[in-house]
Amino acid sequence: MLVEKVINNNLVRSRNEKNQEVLVMGCGLGFKKQEGDCIDDTKIEKIYTMVDVHHHHQLEEILSRVTFECIQVTNEIVDYARISLGKQISDNIYLTLCDHISFALERFEKGIRIQNALLSEIKRFYNHEYQIGIEALEMIAQKMKVRLPDDEAGFIALHIVNASFDSIGLDQTKEMMKVIQKTLQIVKYHFQIELDETSIHYDRFLTHLKFFVKRVFSNVVLEEKDDTFFLMIKQQYQEEYTCVLKVYEFLRKEYNLQMTNDEIMYLMIHIHRITTM
Repeated sequence: MLVEKVINNNLVRSRNEKNQEVLVMGCGLGFKKQEGDCIDDTKIEKIYTMVDVHHHHQLEEILSRVTFECIQVTNEIVDYARISLGKQISDNIYLTLCDHISFALERFEKGIRIQNALLSEIKRFYNHEYQIGIEALEMIAQKMKVRLPDDEAGFIALHIVNASFDSIGLDQTKEMMKVIQKTLQIVKYHFQIELDETSIHYDRFLTHLKFFVKRVFSNVVLEEKDDTFFLMIKQQYQEEYTCVLKVYEFLRKEYNLQMTNDEIMYLMIHIHRITTM
């Protein structure tokens, strides 16, 4: 690869074999380099390829102003999250997470602490991502010699959740968490029970809720099948059906969201399992 532009001593702009514009990072990679010079492959630590031009320019701007150590620790956290979760994470996380960590370190140095109002919900609904956030704080402490508060583990977890949801937006991710919380409240209030959060049925119900809420917020509609099975389940699980109608009413009033019969049916089945087993 050839240097198209030197951003700083550790970052240059180039093009890959597909002629896509990329950002290439490495310690001293851009030092004394000029346009047209060959990039030393042995110094390359990370190549960023952003499909969206706007995001590419945003990433270049962020990486040009944050410390090299902040970029390195962001890369380590993303790599760890991908391995730990075992699933795809949008490359946009490099942009959002690096910017967040840099700002968090800046706030910490100034003695400004922001409490994470959603921390308890994050721990409950996205515990795996939260544990990754805790490990991320350890990585930051080792690299930057700064121990950020646990609230930041929750913020990092949200960035990971958002990136796992194909970048639907951090604000919408927070709204989705509120919907999950409200749905659980409706179920508990309707059946007058406390849910066993340690049970496998609760875990499955939570997983279903996450993907259910993601679908309805993304306007992804489940394909309607024969209503025969839906009508049978509706007749068999009348209390569960009444409960789901309350959830439906909440979604319709607060977010103008719709539910298909298939969505209602699957939610009924999960509610039945979590309230009777």
